[in-house]
Amino acid sequence: MSQLLKVGSMIVAMGTASALLVGCSDANTTDNSVQTTNANQSSERDATDNNTDSTAVNVSMNADTESEVNGSSSQSSDMTNTDGTGNAINNMDGMNTNSTMTDSNDTSPVTNGVSQQLEGDSKTANSLNRLLPKIKYTTDSLSTTAKKVNQATWKDGSKIDRNVGTKLQALLNWNHSGVGAVDGYWGKNTRKAMQAFQKGQGLPVTEEMNTQTWQALTKNSSLISQPVLVSYKLTDSDVNVKTIDIPASAEAKAKLDGMYYESVLEALGEKFHISRDYLKSLNPNASFKSGETIIVYNPGNPNTKPVSRVVADKSTQTLYAYDDNDNLIASYPTTVGSTATPSPTGTHQVKVKIHEPNYTYTGDDGKKSVIPPGPNNPVGVVWIGLSKPSYGIHGSPDPERISRQASAGCVRLTNWDALSLLGVIENDATVEFN
Repeated sequence: MSQLLKVGSMIVAMGTASALLVGCSDANTTDNSVQTTNANQSSERDATDNNTDSTAVNVSMNADTESEVNGSSSQSSDMTNTDGTGNAINNMDGMNTNSTMTDSNDTSPVTNGVSQQLEGDSKTANSLNRLLPKIKYTTDSLSTTAKKVNQATWKDGSKIDRNVGTKLQALLNWNHSGVGAVDGYWGKNTRKAMQAFQKGQGLPVTEEMNTQTWQALTKNSSLISQPVLVSYKLTDSDVNVKTIDIPASAEAKAKLDGMYYESVLEALGEKFHISRDYLKSLNPNASFKSGETIIVYNPGNPNTKPVSRVVADKSTQTLYAYDDNDNLIASYPTTVGSTATPSPTGTHQVKVKIHEPNYTYTGDDGKKSVIPPGPNNPVGVVWIGLSKPSYGIHGSPDPERISRQASAGCVRLTNWDALSLLGVIENDATVEFN
């Protein structure tokens, strides 16, 4: 079956002419395959615990032929530039990602009342500021629970309760060792983030928090004084998001205007990188209406250092990001491969970067169903395609289950981690599977 992706708001096609990338299925059935048009075939199945439909990504990068591009929202879909090889580049929304990211001084994770809004005019800062929502917060009228979290301190030998757990998750995130959706619990993703942090700091890798690791996490006095839980006043744009019930079949999904959030709570969870259950427990009496002030997690600022190499580690289910000096600068919890559909081996390169992709699904009868963009798209809101046909790094419609599901060989991240990576990963960055 041939399945062709029509891509949305931002696409950069790189590499040799006539190359074709075919992306992972979101994994929901076991019978669908994908096929490139240059005779390179790849069957893709996903093993998530949600058995719905399967999809695939194809991005044509032959500049001499017509590329199928479907702009989302009101954005243009014209191919407006070419790179040095003649490959078409779609520079949309004023955002050109077909340039090597330059390092900058926008590296402080300290937010000072505004989270995810980087200063400076570097390409990295501009890209991240466009991709990530700006969050203005205060520390006024914090609940007792929020104050306990903000004042929490880890102590050797003490039990990690939810207050300390939230503080540890925040410190790991702010040090760019991602824990996934913040929930306050010391679980698998938090332990993996700690171990990635230890690795980056040259510390012994342990199963439990220790004094040496705590000291490293808290050595930045400005960072440690930053509030973990903050007050945020909901705006019209926060609560007037488009919501929809997502149907099971590809044909029904194709009839939707977009793969929007299914609830305001889901949208808020992704905005603040927090589990929906934890958000509700922090705001037990909230109605989540415009003008209401709620307690949320402060995401901090993302890594702004350009990423020239990533390593997808199948054993730890972690994506490690390195700079051009081979320093480990960030890590992300991931779902990568499964026993039934393992990831590839070896070294590959980033060849295409897409923000808000949509999918064309081809059924057994040959009928095509174009699944529109949105956070509940099978690959979330990001597709970073590799030189290995059918494989890529992408977001997820279910970020709270990252590392708790299986993929069809691709590298699946939370939507917010995928966006953060999209803003800093360099063209032709190396992608290794271990």
